[in-house]
Amino acid sequence: MATQVASERVFNYSAGPAVLPVPVLERIRDEMLCLPGAGASIMEISHRSEQFIAVHEDAKKRLARLLKLGDEHELLFLQGGSRLQFSMIPMNLLRGQECAAQYVITGSWGKSALAEAKKEGAVEVLFDGAETNYDRLPSTSDLSIRPDAAYVHVTSNETIQGIQFSDDLDTGTAPLVCDVSSDFLHRPYDMSRYGLMYACAQKNAGPAGVTVVAIKKELLARSQADLPGYMNYNNHVENDSMWNTPPTFAVYVLGLVAQWLEESIGGLEQMHQLNRDKAAVLYQVIDNYPEFYVGHARRSDRSLMNVTFRFASESLEKQFLAGAKEAGMDSLKGHRSVGGIRASIYNAMPMEGAQALATYMADFAQKNA
Repeated sequence: MATQVASERVFNYSAGPAVLPVPVLERIRDEMLCLPGAGASIMEISHRSEQFIAVHEDAKKRLARLLKLGDEHELLFLQGGSRLQFSMIPMNLLRGQECAAQYVITGSWGKSALAEAKKEGAVEVLFDGAETNYDRLPSTSDLSIRPDAAYVHVTSNETIQGIQFSDDLDTGTAPLVCDVSSDFLHRPYDMSRYGLMYACAQKNAGPAGVTVVAIKKELLARSQADLPGYMNYNNHVENDSMWNTPPTFAVYVLGLVAQWLEESIGGLEQMHQLNRDKAAVLYQVIDNYPEFYVGHARRSDRSLMNVTFRFASESLEKQFLAGAKEAGMDSLKGHRSVGGIRASIYNAMPMEGAQALATYMADFAQKNA
């Protein structure tokens, strides 16, 4: 039986794995069979080969430049996604510590991180937005951060609820640990504030398979010798992220995305402005039709990456999704735990994708109001 194949790319609003820059995809296509200088595909060559070492180092250098990392941080390429980091972080930074770790729970991913931390040591919840269905963020004044906390864990952007911290949180002397998986590289960061930053790549920086960790060197001394080998950050630092075979293809694409950000976009300041402009186009439609579209997030806490909303009449949801798909807009259905609509407009989503969806939303509201 013949399978119908789409001949044109759609606007892909998937929450992850997510849209990649077209120039990056074209480069992958051109080099898939034979990486220049290697005589074989990137997926075939040894991670110890001269060619892959060059790919690995280029990706690290580009990310370090984008993040403006200084000598105080180590940059790692790991595996296991953010879920492994939910365990790895408290294993390394909480075990053996006299003081508790503090967690800010602003949505589903923060809850998952908290559950794993509780298995490793004492944990305090600084904030939990469950009472308002995770539609808002706390203000810094609402957080009783202890200066001697083992660390303070925050999720910068909650993809399911569509809420996002817009600035770097000031945690004082307590190390800030931040899950930036769904908004990594979407804006500049003050990395001096981050004890540890981590991100799985498949939402905003590449394909699934590689997890980026930036950790302050001073925190590495906390890791205890009896940890399982893979779970000890020091093993990865000492072996330049090659303690085991790295995800070579994912690292290669991560480097290409970093190159695209540097050379085509111009850096994270420019990327941040583009992201604000894209999100504004969609939120303007939601605000223009408040009796039709119901946004989940409080206005001041809206995400630039994941625009979430419902209909005043839920019966319209299937009609909206079907019409969007016919118009070349895919993967707009909200997460199964909350429903509604979710438009993920990560770095690689072009302005045309935001504008196309905004036009469709306005037309749909006018026809069905």
